[in-house]
Amino acid sequence: MSEMIINTATTARQVLVQQVQAIPEELFDIQPAGFNNTVRWNVGHMMYWMDKYSALIFNSPPVIPDSYETLFNSGTKPSDWTFDPPSKEAMVEMLTAQLSRLSELTPEMLGEKLSTPFAMGPFQFNTSGELLNFILIHESFHLGVISSQLKVLALS
Repeated sequence: MSEMIINTATTARQVLVQQVQAIPEELFDIQPAGFNNTVRWNVGHMMYWMDKYSALIFNSPPVIPDSYETLFNSGTKPSDWTFDPPSKEAMVEMLTAQLSRLSELTPEMLGEKLSTPFAMGPFQFNTSGELLNFILIHESFHLGVISSQLKVLALS
């Protein structure tokens, strides 16, 4: 079962990289009516949280720049940014690096207990596999938001 989760995570990240590469950068910073953020924010938010969660799964330090927390953490928004966000190219490079990191996962790692259970609201994740499954759900949600933003922008 854990090998299937790793394969799904790898496939999901490959799809994300392909989708992001296909979006023209001039659409990255347009905030469509009815949305709280932009394409760039959603992509950065996924990268930020993948890095945070991966640190728990891999028990290693974060690899993204510290500035990503200010730009892409939950509750942030582009209208509050006081410095330039990463370019589309830099974001694709980071997404690809995170994809490579997923290849380091083993089924045994996913069965391991987290050093401290990770709680988010009413949810608690006790193993690396549970947290990786949540990462996939989280990324799917944001990829859906990006898809909706692009549809709205195409109608504008």
